[in-house]
Amino acid sequence: MSLLATKDLSVSFGGLYANHEVAIDVPEGAFVGLIGPNGAGKTTFIDAITGFVPLAAGQVTFADQRIDGLAPHKRVRLGLSRTFQSLELFEDLTVRDNLLAAADRPRWWSFLADVVAPDRNTGIEDDVAWALDVVRLSDSGDRLPGDLSHGQRKLVGVARALAARPRLVLLDEPAAGLDTAESQNLGRRLRTLLDHDISVFLIDHDMGLVLNVCDYIYVLDFGEIIAAGTPAEIRTNAAVIAAYLGEQAGEAQAASGQQVRDLGAEAGE
Repeated sequence: MSLLATKDLSVSFGGLYANHEVAIDVPEGAFVGLIGPNGAGKTTFIDAITGFVPLAAGQVTFADQRIDGLAPHKRVRLGLSRTFQSLELFEDLTVRDNLLAAADRPRWWSFLADVVAPDRNTGIEDDVAWALDVVRLSDSGDRLPGDLSHGQRKLVGVARALAARPRLVLLDEPAAGLDTAESQNLGRRLRTLLDHDISVFLIDHDMGLVLNVCDYIYVLDFGEIIAAGTPAEIRTNAAVIAAYLGEQAGEAQAASGQQVRDLGAEAGE
């Protein structure tokens, strides 16, 4: 069953297309990836799906509902969450408080409820505790972001998106700045999201991560989809090699990663 789908999605700036008639499908329970060279329009595509840039044309469907006309916060309430390339954590707040600040979804009547029942449990604390547990950062909830490694800070960004309890999380370059070992660890953590009934749409430059962790991959170049298929099909696709991987670079980077599909036994590491 399709959870997220785009049809003829186009975004333009000053008459130039950043995305042109892009169509993708993310089935429920799947781990789908999007790769492409720098400047291919990957982040713009996520921005369009989540409502941070307006569409020039096309449509976005989530859980059988058209959402391309909705504000970003309304898409989040439907179960569509995302991370950003720039973490922008609150350095003077604990990890837990960073998540609380992101997860709080006040309504117009919230202040009245706080006056009447200041100790009421909104469930946000439970959501934050759950998100930290999913990314294995429960023991770091009271630490400041500056006390964490870069890899752990990236996981805080993922946890912040998970605190909204999404059905689908869109991950924008979560492995940026990580070394090979950190990227492999991130891949193991991300793959376990499927065990929590969270589907994943991953954008990243790390070919080892994307080729090894995803079930299906789309390739974007100059704002258009040039290939789609399983990791095995993408590895040998001539258009992908010409546009992005080069003759040997993609395979060399992919070979440096560890297979992370069968993670059940490794999840406890």
